Amino acid sequence: MSRSSRRIFLKTTAGAAAAVCMGAESMAADSKLRLKHSVVGWCFQNHGGKWDMDTLCQKAKAAGCTSVEIVGPEAWPTLGKHGLTCAIAPSGTAGVFTRAWNNSAYHGELLEQSAAAIEKCGKEGVERVICFVGMRWRDPNKPGMDEISRDEASASCLKGWKELARLGEKHGVTVCVEHLNSRVSDHPMKGHPGYQGDDLDWVAGLVRRVDSPRLKLLFDVYHVQIMHGDILRRLEECKDVIGHIHTAGNPGRSEMDNLQEIHYPAVGAKLHRMGYTGYVGHEFIPTRDPEAGLREAVAVCEGF
Repeated sequence: MSRSSRRIFLKTTAGAAAAVCMGAESMAADSKLRLKHSVVGWCFQNHGGKWDMDTLCQKAKAAGCTSVEIVGPEAWPTLGKHGLTCAIAPSGTAGVFTRAWNNSAYHGELLEQSAAAIEKCGKEGVERVICFVGMRWRDPNKPGMDEISRDEASASCLKGWKELARLGEKHGVTVCVEHLNSRVSDHPMKGHPGYQGDDLDWVAGLVRRVDSPRLKLLFDVYHVQIMHGDILRRLEECKDVIGHIHTAGNPGRSEMDNLQEIHYPAVGAKLHRMGYTGYVGHEFIPTRDPEAGLREAVAVCEGF
């Protein structure tokens, strides 16, 4: 690269970075955001400033978010007080992503707990609820022993998810199945070794086979990057079944800044071009000023 070309490149890069920073400061005042933004509660309640619900709502709204998600019914009145919604609710199941639908032994309790959660969401106007595949070991507490086969897991998930889809259709709630990475093992919320739903194509394929508008895929950009990469192409391939989006920086599930590898302006642009009208839920673990990190997350996804 010549000196003149290098100068142009550096000026352009610096200008883009400055634009993102300026955007982060003005997101709350900008009513022309092209995507709908949400913040995942646990990241900021358990990490960073460990905000209480009122503070979380205030910070989320100031950053340009219109939702706080993965919070239970006890928090929904506080969200309403701040003019926010809950874009997607917790599963309502005791085992969350460990004891889930790939193991038919859990179907009885899962269906009872999920039915209550879906009915509650329908009554309160919460449009989505999260759902998981489960761990590949028949007893999640005994990893490495008695693995559930892919064929058995497929049949079990299909049977259970069809029941969830019927409940969703009855109550006007969309169930979103999350693909998770099984590679990262240094933190319990950064990766999930043994999770059977770690193959995006397999999970998306099962969602398609259920064939219901009330069962969709939760496309987590962070997890997909770790397991597969090729984010923009995979968004395109899955656009028919995507019901919700999650974000975070990789590696580390931290801020979505220029120290991580995912180019979120391109992700935001792709979602916009796809005509995606759902929420983008920011699910990163803050390692510095959490308010600045949240504003930055909204800004970089809008930086196209």
